[in-house]
Amino acid sequence: MKQTTQVRNNPFPYSDTNKRYYTYDYYLKQTFGGKCAKIPLDAGLTCPNIDGRCGTGGCIYCSGRGSGDFAQSSSLSLEEQYRRTREQLSSKWSVERCIPYFQAHTNTYAPLFVLRPMFETALALPGAVGLNIATRADCLPEDIVAYLADLSHRTVLTVELGLQSSHDRTAALINRGHSWAQFCQGYEALRAASEDIHVCVHLIFGLPGESEQDMLETVRRVAELHPHQVKIHLLHVLKGTVLADMYERGEYVQMEREDYIETVVKALTLLPPDTVIGRLTGDGMADDLLAPEWSRRKVMVLNDIDKRLFERNWQQGMNFESKK
Repeated sequence: MKQTTQVRNNPFPYSDTNKRYYTYDYYLKQTFGGKCAKIPLDAGLTCPNIDGRCGTGGCIYCSGRGSGDFAQSSSLSLEEQYRRTREQLSSKWSVERCIPYFQAHTNTYAPLFVLRPMFETALALPGAVGLNIATRADCLPEDIVAYLADLSHRTVLTVELGLQSSHDRTAALINRGHSWAQFCQGYEALRAASEDIHVCVHLIFGLPGESEQDMLETVRRVAELHPHQVKIHLLHVLKGTVLADMYERGEYVQMEREDYIETVVKALTLLPPDTVIGRLTGDGMADDLLAPEWSRRKVMVLNDIDKRLFERNWQQGMNFESKK
């Protein structure tokens, strides 16, 4: 009864539940008529801060698979990766509609003649209704941007750009390899190429040296860009990373649960109300996670975010101020 009352009294327009933010589930229902299974794919690419173009070693928090830990092995064909994961997910929910997701590493960091067959193969996979491509804003040359614009006219295309922080000092510390200005340049190139390209911006809360004020300043700057989608991640300390070494030496202190919840609810109020919230926390591989231990209870964290918004009568976008 309490849940029903909260749904009925929810003032947030982009919701049919008690959620006071624009959830990815709500977006999928509005766009495709129901849930879609995102199928992670590993194309076997790398990143410019790994191969030496702008650095080596990658971001300090990244595992060896470059955020593609939940994908099948890149030694398998894209078709086989897709088939295996789709089959695994079929025991949990409907996989009638699927979104192939090029997740591992930087998926525009290759010549167009390499990328085009990959993406065209993904579009032709059975049940595919869209396409998500994770990349970096400094890996968007003109020919590839033009091709992405063409793709956006043929499918629901989301290009996911890792920003993590808008503060250049933080970008240098985490070995990101590009600046806020470079990010904006790549972002604007996509938006200028086609209004049909949905851009998702990834942020990480809890990065070394960042205060709540720093994190919320990044959110304000991103809000001004008015992206189609934002994903907020908690920084996970994973075994085998540079961050893990820092953590074990006492050079990095994890973000506490209460601080994370408080920062997330404030961040939601700053983002445009029509920006889709792709996620509000992330998943680390269970066996590799060193900290924060509390992040394993993901559902409880999300429930407490909902509770905090309800108790304060807050909602996404209530403090959004566009300067344009």
